[in-house]
Amino acid sequence: MAGLADDWEENRQTCVDVLCAYLRMPYEADRGDEASQEERLAFRASREVRHTVIRVITAHLKEGATVSWQGLDFDFTGVVFDGGSFDGAAFPSGTVSFDGAAFPNGKVNFGHAKFSGGTVSFVGAEFSGGWVRFVGAEFSGGQVRFFDAEFSGGAVDLAVAEFSGGEVGFSSVKFSGSTVNFGSAVFSGGTVSFAGAVFSGGTVSFYGAVFSGGVVSFGNAKFSGGRVGFGGGVFSGGRIEFSGAEFSGGEVDFSAASDWSVPPRQLPTDRPPQGLKLPKKADQSQA
Repeated sequence: MAGLADDWEENRQTCVDVLCAYLRMPYEADRGDEASQEERLAFRASREVRHTVIRVITAHLKEGATVSWQGLDFDFTGVVFDGGSFDGAAFPSGTVSFDGAAFPNGKVNFGHAKFSGGTVSFVGAEFSGGWVRFVGAEFSGGQVRFFDAEFSGGAVDLAVAEFSGGEVGFSSVKFSGSTVNFGSAVFSGGTVSFAGAVFSGGTVSFYGAVFSGGVVSFGNAKFSGGRVGFGGGVFSGGRIEFSGAEFSGGEVDFSAASDWSVPPRQLPTDRPPQGLKLPKKADQSQA
C-alpha cells in the first residue's frame, strides 16, 4: 500500500487513509501468560505489522524522504499505541489526529519531531502507562492540542523540547499519576496553555526549563495533589500567568529557581498557601 501511495500521487491520501484505518482496527493489549501460545503468537504478529505501518509512515514524514507524505492528513483517532516511533517526523501542514488514542504500555517515540504548521491533536488521549517521548521536539508553528487528555500512569518526556511559536494547548488536562517531564525545555515564543488543567497526582517537572518569551498560562488551573517542580527554572522573559489558579494541596515548588528576574504573574506571593514554595522574599520584588 505504501508503494502504491508513492507511485499514485493523485490518490496518495486515499492510500494513507487505508494504512491509518488498519491501525484503528480493534486491538487488545497483550494478555501475557494468561493467553494461549497460539493467541500470543497471533498478538505478536499483529503488533509487528502495526509497528511496521508506523515506521513506514514516519519514514515518509522525515526530511529528505524519497517520497514525502508531509502535508497529508493522518487519522489515528482511538488508536492503541503500545510501541512505535515517530522520531524525527515533520508536521508542516495538514491535520493529524491522535484524538482518543491510548498509550497503555510500551514505548512510543516522538523524539525530535517538528510541529511547524497545521493541526496535531491529542484531544482526549489517555496516557496510562509505558513511556511516550517528545525529547527534543520542536513546536514552532501551527496548533498542537492535548485538550482533555489524561496523564494517569507511565511517563511522558518533553525534555529539551523547544516551544518557539504556534499554539500548544494542555487545557483541561488531568495530571493524576504520570511522571511528566519538561526538564530543560525552552519556552521562547508562541502560546502554551495549561488553562483549567487539574494537577491532582503524579509528578510534573519543569526542572531547568527556560521561560524567556511567549506566553505560558496556568489560568484557572487547579493544584490539589502531586508535585509540580520548577527547580533550576529560568524566568527571564515572556509572560507566565497563574490568573485564577487554585492551590489546595500537593506541592508547587519555585523555591530553587535559578533566575527570578521576570517571575510569573498572579501568584499569591503575599500569603502563599500551603504547598506553594516561592524563592526568598528578597527575590520577589517583581512578583
